[in-house]
Amino acid sequence: MHLPMPTDAERVRSILAAAHSMTVVTDGLRTEVRHLDGTDPLGRLHLHPAELGGHGEHRPAIRLEFTDVAPTPVRDRVRARVTLTGRLLTPYSDEGADSTCVEFGQAVLETSDGTRSYVGLDELDAARPDPLAPYEAGMLTHLLDDHAELVTLLLRLVRPRPAEQSEQSALLRALPVAMDRYGITLRLEERRGHRDVRIAFPSPLDDVEQSGAQIQALFSAARRRSHRNTLPA
Repeated sequence: MHLPMPTDAERVRSILAAAHSMTVVTDGLRTEVRHLDGTDPLGRLHLHPAELGGHGEHRPAIRLEFTDVAPTPVRDRVRARVTLTGRLLTPYSDEGADSTCVEFGQAVLETSDGTRSYVGLDELDAARPDPLAPYEAGMLTHLLDDHAELVTLLLRLVRPRPAEQSEQSALLRALPVAMDRYGITLRLEERRGHRDVRIAFPSPLDDVEQSGAQIQALFSAARRRSHRNTLPA
């Protein structure tokens, strides 16, 4: 069964909206900017369509790199990388609140499974960050640190059941690795590697205020299912 997922453009916008740091490459220099504090960089970058005929080639190139890291202590914590490229139309500075105009080059999304996709400017403009993006890290760490037994409970909703896997794929632990408006993703760490499983909310969220009821609905559905605990004691 196909489960709803964020589009590539929505995922890029969500990663940017939740970013606390980025690497800026311009004039041959790499600068680490660590004071974003969850402020969407696109609020300070105005992206403009590229000029036809390549007339902007004389303008300084700029590249912005973002790394999406899981907030929980899972294996392979890098979930995705986003790279935005373009050419400066106005000078860039990481000081102050002045906005920077950039002739858009491309946006590249690289995911942990090795796939790479390119997102156009029209797609970025039309997409909106996930409503949970600024809160996801806190929600996942709270779930793991204070309600770990509920993570185990969610395993009842996983199909195929972890208990039905081979001995080589025996489940060692399950951790929440991601959450978006469509559901929760668990990372199942096994003897040989790991895999991610998505558990969909009953309906997609439009606002973070709706998250509590949707998460509780998953817990209620899990309690109604009989499932042997597959995690080691």
